[in-house]
Amino acid sequence: MTFLALDVGNTRLKWAQYDAPVAGAKLLAQGAVFLENIDKLAENEWSTMPPPSRILGCVVASDAIKRRVAEQMDLWEVAPRWVVSSPQEAGLTNGYDHPARLGADRWVAMIGAYHRLLARGIHKPCVVVMVGTAVTVEAIDAAGKFLGGIILPGHGIMLRALESGTAGLHVPTGDVTDFPTNTSDALTSGGTFAIAGAVQRMVENLTRHCGQVPACIMTGGAGWKMAPSMSVEFELVDNLIFDGLLEIASRRFAS
Repeated sequence: MTFLALDVGNTRLKWAQYDAPVAGAKLLAQGAVFLENIDKLAENEWSTMPPPSRILGCVVASDAIKRRVAEQMDLWEVAPRWVVSSPQEAGLTNGYDHPARLGADRWVAMIGAYHRLLARGIHKPCVVVMVGTAVTVEAIDAAGKFLGGIILPGHGIMLRALESGTAGLHVPTGDVTDFPTNTSDALTSGGTFAIAGAVQRMVENLTRHCGQVPACIMTGGAGWKMAPSMSVEFELVDNLIFDGLLEIASRRFAS
């Protein structure tokens, strides 16, 4: 029974096929395409892939994108299931005011992070950071309750906002330096430090709330860019959302 996990973000669709819908399953194949190219998945990447028995995904893109993705899966005649944030799932409790309004990607990534720690016998608070088109920083206590999180623009959005609202800032991407002495470096460093500072603040908030320094797990397509500039200890994980989808699937699809 093969399992297909889907992560449909604001910029790209990422997919991974496993040999079973269970945590720790063997990865068989994976890939990623920009959203403008999803209409070619059935005739390209997915055309030679063994038909999955189960499909589970999370999507934050528009309903139109979601329909286009579903159309590509018609070749398998397997109905996909989509994660919607709930009050509780896979041992995690959702503390959002309106649980269903929490972004599915945030919820799934937190489930992946929580179980990643549990698998190593670690029972402590956790800060989960996703660095992509937008940046999210979530706080989970040691009992598995999501306490709340923040959202801020990713690097690209920050730069585009400054370019559109400020004259003379259309400059090449710069480097991250402690003391920028040109506009390119000033913009790149400013965005990087804003994200690193937000993570540090959440770590401090959670430490004060729980009385224990939390673990920090970072993921997302731009996570590697942030890694050298982080001011707190962290673990960089490539496919945290897929880890979360496997945890959810192991419960939803249990025979």
